[in-house]
Amino acid sequence: MPDQKRRGIYLLPNLLTTAGLFSGFFAVVSSMNGRFEAAAVAIFVAMIFDGLDGRVARITNTQSEFGAEYDSMADMVSFGVAPALVAYNWGLSGLGKIGWLAAFIYVAGAALRLARFNTQIGIADSRFFQGLASPAAAALVAGLIWVGVEYDINGQDYGVIVALVTGLSGLLMVSNFKYNSFKDINLHGKVPFVVLLLILLVFVVVATEPALVLFIVFLLYALAGPINTFRMVDKVRLEDVVGDTEETDVDCDQKDNTDKPD
Repeated sequence: MPDQKRRGIYLLPNLLTTAGLFSGFFAVVSSMNGRFEAAAVAIFVAMIFDGLDGRVARITNTQSEFGAEYDSMADMVSFGVAPALVAYNWGLSGLGKIGWLAAFIYVAGAALRLARFNTQIGIADSRFFQGLASPAAAALVAGLIWVGVEYDINGQDYGVIVALVTGLSGLLMVSNFKYNSFKDINLHGKVPFVVLLLILLVFVVVATEPALVLFIVFLLYALAGPINTFRMVDKVRLEDVVGDTEETDVDCDQKDNTDKPD
């Protein structure tokens, strides 16, 4: 009898994906019980597992189609449903229809973002993300909630701000703004000793005020997409902001300073 391919799934990367999925689910349950700090932290923990599962799969050569699909489903829970529900329970429920609409915009944006990303694998420029990545959007919303809890802010008193951040995060995910993916950073090469000291300093700064520092970092990252896109084009078109566009659309309109006098 001919050898049959062994059926099954790879344990380690899918175990990490499951841990990320559990973190997202834990965030939802924690917010339902009023434990918003634990909910926000759980979303950041889910980000760590999301970053590990793909890298572990590549290092151990255990990539699979099942793992890719499972990762997308887990991301939808951890970075789509969980941040929206946590934000709704913390600061949007008092706004009525506006509150749940803002949460739904975020969820829909995350779903569309993940679907578009999956269809562009192997085609899009790996150096950039088209639209804000769902983990970064989740970190922005979770960071806002974490800061609010740290400074004893009642989210219901600032529901409009929570709705704006949540809704805009969802819209940024389906935008055409270019975000650096940082995938071109060489982690295997040698660096000066001072770089290690700077990394150590970053850890110290984050450890002093993790909620505030992480929120500011992801807020600046979310703003970087529109700023970089507007700087790269002479005239902003609708295709540069939202809608169907080819990867080369922005490149065609990039500013060309080579023929301009100094």
